Amino acid sequence: MTAKTTVMFADLTGSTGVFETLGNEAATQAITALTQWIAQVVTDYDGRVIKLLGDGVLALFPDGGSAVQAVVHLQREHARRQTARGAVQRMQLQVGLDSGEIVEVDGDCYGEAVNIASRLSDLSGARQIWASADVVDQLQAPPPGARFHALGPVPIRGRAQAINLFRIDWQEDSSTDMMTLPAFDTGRRGAAKPAAEGSIELRYLGLAGTFRSDELPVHLGRASEAEFVVAHPRVSRLHARIDWRNNAFVLVDLSSYGTCVRFSGAPTELKLRRDECVLHDGGEIALGPQFGDFAVPTVVFSLAMGRR
Repeated sequence: MTAKTTVMFADLTGSTGVFETLGNEAATQAITALTQWIAQVVTDYDGRVIKLLGDGVLALFPDGGSAVQAVVHLQREHARRQTARGAVQRMQLQVGLDSGEIVEVDGDCYGEAVNIASRLSDLSGARQIWASADVVDQLQAPPPGARFHALGPVPIRGRAQAINLFRIDWQEDSSTDMMTLPAFDTGRRGAAKPAAEGSIELRYLGLAGTFRSDELPVHLGRASEAEFVVAHPRVSRLHARIDWRNNAFVLVDLSSYGTCVRFSGAPTELKLRRDECVLHDGGEIALGPQFGDFAVPTVVFSLAMGRR
C-alpha cells in the first residue's frame, strides 16, 4: 500500500495592490522574499518544496502533523512580521491541505490530493487554513493554542461528492466556540450539529434561499456546486462564501474582481478583495467590484438572529 503524502498550497493574497504601491521591481523582491521564507519554513518542518508559483508555494510533507505545525507557524509568524512591513501588510496567506497518494514526475507532482489542496487554498480566504479530514485524522491534537473547526461536507469542483473539511484557527486567542478535537473518528463526524442560532435569506432575481447557521458555509457563485447559484457570466465560479463564526454571519470574498456590501440605511459601501466582513441586519451584496454597474449581479440578504 502506498503511503499517503500531505500536500500544501500556500498562496499570497493582495499581491496586485503591492505592485500598484511599490512598483514592479520592489514588489517582485518583496513577494520573492516571502515565498522563499515560506519555503524555508517548509524545510524546517520536514517538508519538501516542489515549486514556487510566483506568489505561492506547493510543498509535500511526510504526514499531516508536520504539515499542520508548519502552516500554523507560517500564519502566526507572518502576522507578527507584518507589523513593520508597510505595503507588504496587504499580503496575507491562505493555505489548503490534503493527504493522498502522489505521483512525482520531472520535478512536479500529481494526484487528487494536489487538486484538492489547490482548491482548498482558493476557497479558504486570507489568513485562513483549510484542511481535509484526511489531514486532521492524522493528528492526536492540534498544535498548542490552535483549534480545529469542523466545516462539514463541502462541495469541491471536480468531485462528485462533497468532502469533510476543517478550518484550522491558528490565532492563540481563538474564540472558544471553535471545536478543539483531541481525537477524531468517523462517529464524531456523524454526531448531531448544534441547533441553529440564526438564518440568512438570499434573493437574486426570482431565486431565493434561506440557510440556517448550522448549514453554513454557503457559497455564492455561478458554478453548479455553489449552494446559491447566481448564473451570470460576470460572477466567479465560487465568488463568495458566507460563514457562521463567533455567533455572526461572515461574508468572505473568494473572487478575482471583488465583492461589495451595502447595508440597509447606510450611505457607504464596503469593498472586499480577498477579505471578509461581518454581516448584520440586511442589505445587498454586489458580486463584482462596485455597485452602480448594471452588469454586476446584486444579491439581497436579510438576517434573522436567535434560535430557530
